[in-house]
Amino acid sequence: MVGLGNMGHALATNLVRSGLEVVAHDAAGPGRAPEGATEVVRIEDVARGCDVVVLSLPDGSASEDVAAAIVAAPERTTSLVVDTSTIGVQAAARVSELLERNGLEYVDAPVSGGVAGARARTLMIMLAGSDAACTHAEAVLGALSDRRQRVGERPGLAQAVKLANNFLSATALAATSEAIAFGRSVGVDMTMMLDVLNMSSGQNAATTDKFPHHIANGRYASGFTNTLMAKDVGLYLSATVEQGTSSIIGRVTEDIWRRFASSLPGADFTRIYPFVEGS
Repeated sequence: MVGLGNMGHALATNLVRSGLEVVAHDAAGPGRAPEGATEVVRIEDVARGCDVVVLSLPDGSASEDVAAAIVAAPERTTSLVVDTSTIGVQAAARVSELLERNGLEYVDAPVSGGVAGARARTLMIMLAGSDAACTHAEAVLGALSDRRQRVGERPGLAQAVKLANNFLSATALAATSEAIAFGRSVGVDMTMMLDVLNMSSGQNAATTDKFPHHIANGRYASGFTNTLMAKDVGLYLSATVEQGTSSIIGRVTEDIWRRFASSLPGADFTRIYPFVEGS
């Protein structure tokens, strides 16, 4: 396991609990691995000791750097890389090409459901890769979560689905924040409003999860930052431009999240509500 942030730590914990022997590394240094994992200080040590390497990294540049380090590792035993990071369509294609050119398999496997979903094993894993690579990865994927769906054979396709998913999630949370702020401005109780919305056509993941569990109670502790969401929406917008598809709403959503991340970098992404309310 390479990358032991909020999501990576939860995924590494699932791997340990499944009974797999786990070697873990994080660029931030030691002390981040879950109990039961063997922590190492270099990526080369991971590549030398593991057949399958799972990545949970912040962006495409990090995935490309780690893939290059795995390829260059002396006495490498790694034959498969499973990348759960959200890195974009083009970055996934580059990582895949680098690994395959050097005799390694690659599975593009971004995840959705947050840290809570990882801990509950309800995380959705989107898969794209060859038949052989996906079969090779099955035991590890099954250890990560009970939910997964293959979306194609070409790495990058799972990234496309993940970017679309996060765009919808980001749009719903921003729009719901605006709607709730409007309701409160005229005196409607937030909890009452959420109850009604969740029995009406405005129901979405923000009304059923983000607001009740992180915003209405003031926790703001989903484990996912506004910086990462802004990055994901930016990747989505760039991909729509590359493909020549519509990005009318994408541009609006990207602007909101970029401004929020710039004003309070690294904040939990559920704090979009007070940002929108105060705008």
